[in-house]
Amino acid sequence: MWKVGMSEEIGKALQAVVDRVNQAMARRPKTLPAVPPRLVAVSKTKPPEMVIEAYRNGHRNFGENYVNELVEKASNPQILASCPEIKWHFIGHLQKNNVNKLLGVPNLFMVETVDSAKLAERVNSSWQRLRTGSIDKLKIMVQINTSGEESKHGLPPEDTVNTVRHIVSKCSALHFSGLMTIGRYGYDLADGPNPDFQALLSRRQEVCDSLQLPLENVELSMGMSTDFEHAIEVGSTNVRVGSTIFGNRDYPDTPTPSPEKKSKVPTEEAAKKMEHLTVKQH
Repeated sequence: MWKVGMSEEIGKALQAVVDRVNQAMARRPKTLPAVPPRLVAVSKTKPPEMVIEAYRNGHRNFGENYVNELVEKASNPQILASCPEIKWHFIGHLQKNNVNKLLGVPNLFMVETVDSAKLAERVNSSWQRLRTGSIDKLKIMVQINTSGEESKHGLPPEDTVNTVRHIVSKCSALHFSGLMTIGRYGYDLADGPNPDFQALLSRRQEVCDSLQLPLENVELSMGMSTDFEHAIEVGSTNVRVGSTIFGNRDYPDTPTPSPEKKSKVPTEEAAKKMEHLTVKQH
């Protein structure tokens, strides 16, 4: 339930995350592309008032995991009136039967979870049909299942280059923006750089080498509330942060807490070790 006192809390929490993003960017090796990271505030299960408050504090990029919730929130009269420059990112699993519904969302900025050539084709044809006369391409990212977990969606890593090649050559209504991964929850950074992030870095290099794309033109969406600083340090250009800004989520219909809430937060000892990590180059 939204309370007036939460207004100031959201502003402070958002600024604290922005500061951490900037500090992590400053620690990024100069050998990596100097692309400023985009902070996507994940507002799933949160009321429109919280989105509006973050917007009033200068934030523009927001993410949602479920099509119906995004449709409802993006079409909310208060948000439409108060947040004319809002940019919505879809960051959840997209089923083909929900594509038309998603693409009708006002101020849709990017779909980060295209995980097959067939889904890309469906999104491409739907965008052409729904946005007749528009020259604006829809920004999309290709989701890779870097951890190999059956519970995670995304392309097998070895299919990355061919899928991106198909999108770039066959899907004229889409703009390939980069690669995205969720990765394994609860990775302990005391064990070294996150292997899921390293895997995404490798796949980007392969894509750029194979398709002759500039490295700085292919974004990496990786990192959430518990690991976004490390993700930025190793090259992420797009981090998805929810509970750290808006507070823990409420799931009234399920007893299982959000995986983000179950993740291990790096200990102080792990944080110290991170300072000495060597970023692997691919």
